[in-house]
Amino acid sequence: MKHEKVEKSVTLLGVLIAVVISIGGLVEIVPLYFQSETTQPAPGIEPYSALRLEGRDIYIREGCTVCHSQMIRTLRAETERYGHYTLAGETVYDHPFVFGSKRTGPDLARVGGRYSDEWQRVHLINPRDVVPESNMPGFPWLSTAEIDASVTPRKLAALRKVGVPYTDEQIAAAADEVAGKTEMEALIAYLQGLGIEAKNWK
Repeated sequence: MKHEKVEKSVTLLGVLIAVVISIGGLVEIVPLYFQSETTQPAPGIEPYSALRLEGRDIYIREGCTVCHSQMIRTLRAETERYGHYTLAGETVYDHPFVFGSKRTGPDLARVGGRYSDEWQRVHLINPRDVVPESNMPGFPWLSTAEIDASVTPRKLAALRKVGVPYTDEQIAAAADEVAGKTEMEALIAYLQGLGIEAKNWK
């Protein structure tokens, strides 16, 4: 009869479902906060430079995560195509994460250094100039849009509050690092740094 009472009461059933899901979530998620492989940076991982951080923000703003993932799964087909599978320690300084879930375009987790800066520039302006079958849109305006250097130090300071170990010197130098740089330069710097540390992993 107790089972029948639960099934006939929408409110009680909803509360019990929420309780069960909460307990299951806590059992799965809480231990991750105490495992070093999920809370400590993987070998070679450093906080983004000011220019790369601006590039990452542009990557998010332009919706690149809609078509490109940055998460290589531990499957043979994935690792043979893209390289070493993604480690939790690669993303400890990412706020927010940009794993993505759809691959209209290829995964970009290991794209750093695969192509030259010039190739990336041409590809971002008009992808079909280098990949004729591409359905990616172009982003030519990034070539002329300059970064607002006055905002960059505040971004680094905000990230330090959530645990990214930026120093006072890095924050003070951030504006000068990006001054006069275009959004295209920042995005290319971000892309060219993706996954380069993984080349030394086994």
